[in-house]
Amino acid sequence: MYPTPAQPARGLRYVRLVPAALIISGLVLSAVTPPHLTFTPLFVAPPVLAAPVLSFRGTLYTGLAAMLASALLVFTGRAAVTGQEIVTFLTVFTVSGLALLINRVVAQRDQWVASARGVAEIVQRSVVPEPPGRAGPLLVAARYRAAQRDTLIGGDLYAVRETPFGVRLLVGDVRGKGLGATEMVSVILGTFREAAEYEEELGTLCTRLQAAVDREKRARGAIDPQEEFATALVVEVPRAPPHELRLINLGHPPPLLLPGGGPAHYLEVTDPQLPLGLMDLSGWTGCPQTFAFPPGAQLLLYTDGVSEARDGRGVFFDPAYALDAETFRGPEELLDRLVTEVLRYTGGRLNDDMALLAVARPTGNHGG
Repeated sequence: MYPTPAQPARGLRYVRLVPAALIISGLVLSAVTPPHLTFTPLFVAPPVLAAPVLSFRGTLYTGLAAMLASALLVFTGRAAVTGQEIVTFLTVFTVSGLALLINRVVAQRDQWVASARGVAEIVQRSVVPEPPGRAGPLLVAARYRAAQRDTLIGGDLYAVRETPFGVRLLVGDVRGKGLGATEMVSVILGTFREAAEYEEELGTLCTRLQAAVDREKRARGAIDPQEEFATALVVEVPRAPPHELRLINLGHPPPLLLPGGGPAHYLEVTDPQLPLGLMDLSGWTGCPQTFAFPPGAQLLLYTDGVSEARDGRGVFFDPAYALDAETFRGPEELLDRLVTEVLRYTGGRLNDDMALLAVARPTGNHGG
């Protein structure tokens, strides 16, 4: 398990103490230095610093405290009542009023961002709905965690389908963000839901996905078709024994297998393929690779928002290291732990969206 870095909330708490610290410092320095020395910036700065980090009431109290502190120096005889002292007090008064205005503007902006993020989340969930909690013999869980740095709709996706050939899983990541990425996500998911029911071979299913992406690029008149692509993992868990899974990796981070009693390890394919939208540039084989998937094991599929998450030193997050030697009662608990570990590792700062899909084969189910 990764060590816990300093949390951003703690840093924000310290920032909120700065305005009060400056006012106290100004009073102390004024008390221990000759009267002709002034420390006007220490009383002017606090309201401005308070405006973006404190509430309206907190900003108001900070401005009043700064004005009272500057007036206190005059009334206690530390400063003569001169034009300079009057100017100082008026400056603090004016800056405090501007700080209140700034606080209102910042609050309105935060409300707009929260509203936009809420709309983006609704759109995201309508395009990429939550999968059922069970598909065939498998327990299923999914998570979508948007990055906090913006409100754009992302291109991460996942889907689970119970088909005549077994349970089929898809996790992908369309390059880019915004409505263009969302349209491509919709095309890929729509094609997967339809083709997964009728295409017996995984390779043919991937070919259908590739054709759909190509049609979408042509319809949109892509300026540089090679700049529009989507990485993906397509997985099939057959209904009947032996307990195994079949996997095709299209330029995506490898899935992680937690055997339930052994070390977590990545399922690296020997013949990785290019992403959807670029498959025509290579020799497409269409052959899936088979891995053991015994009862009690769990499979984790994720997008690069997880594998490319970094700590303060710029070191990438390693899901296998974070989850190794851990035991989880089901995929829900697995994903809860993974999200917690990623946020702890990055200090709560995500650079990209995370789409997570986990499936488990219960130990009590040996058929299909």
